[in-house]
Amino acid sequence: MLITSLQNPRVKYAVLLRESRQRKKDRLMLVEGHDEIAMALESGAKAQTLFYCPEFFGENDAAPLLKQIAQSGAEMLEVNKRVFEKIAYRENPEGWLAIFPSIQKTFDDLKLGDNPLIVVVESVEKPGNLGAILRTSDAANVDALLICDPKIDLGNPNVLRTSRGTVFTLPLVLTTSVEALRWLKANGIKTVAATPEGSTLFTEANLRQPCAIIVGTEKDGLSALWRDSADIKARVPMFGKINSLNVSVSTALFVYEAVRQRR
Repeated sequence: MLITSLQNPRVKYAVLLRESRQRKKDRLMLVEGHDEIAMALESGAKAQTLFYCPEFFGENDAAPLLKQIAQSGAEMLEVNKRVFEKIAYRENPEGWLAIFPSIQKTFDDLKLGDNPLIVVVESVEKPGNLGAILRTSDAANVDALLICDPKIDLGNPNVLRTSRGTVFTLPLVLTTSVEALRWLKANGIKTVAATPEGSTLFTEANLRQPCAIIVGTEKDGLSALWRDSADIKARVPMFGKINSLNVSVSTALFVYEAVRQRR
């Protein structure tokens, strides 16, 4: 059955899930894009519903992914071009949009190696920044990502878009700063606060040991809780007129400095 009406209840509900309040209420998220959906499935996530529009597929072979999703028991809804443009949030849609359960992981789900590298993000506000941090953390294969006191949810379409689906590949936990700090201390993990107030250059900080790199927002930086409790306060040298970098850029510098030191 082909859905052609914008008034179809399934279509209207998909549009409603763009709202954070609805996503949180129903504990669901929208995932758009062939590769992003494939990555979610590979991680073990199960789609509840798939909206697909062959008119956008182009020359890509859609059969394998369609078969995989159908075999998982998801509701399969083919829609026409007009309907898909209504539910899509990308400017150039690929014809794939799925509804997944939201990610609900706890500290008990984390499995740390002998020398863990963890990223802690406090009160992130911009979806693009969080998505970029997710992508960097996946690329560096960090042991865990702790998202503390978030201002946005992981189901935000722009988080999913900029993360390229790595929201599903990373061991991550949504928590509070107090709980995160307690857990880090209990596991003997040193905290490295990325702050312009740091007395140590990030290239001189000891990132070879089990450690967590803590980053805050561009506007307010890290809270007093993290600044006061940090084992190391490190900074990126600034030579211009501004005193900080975009949080996703700072995270990438610290994370890959840790990778460099550990290699």
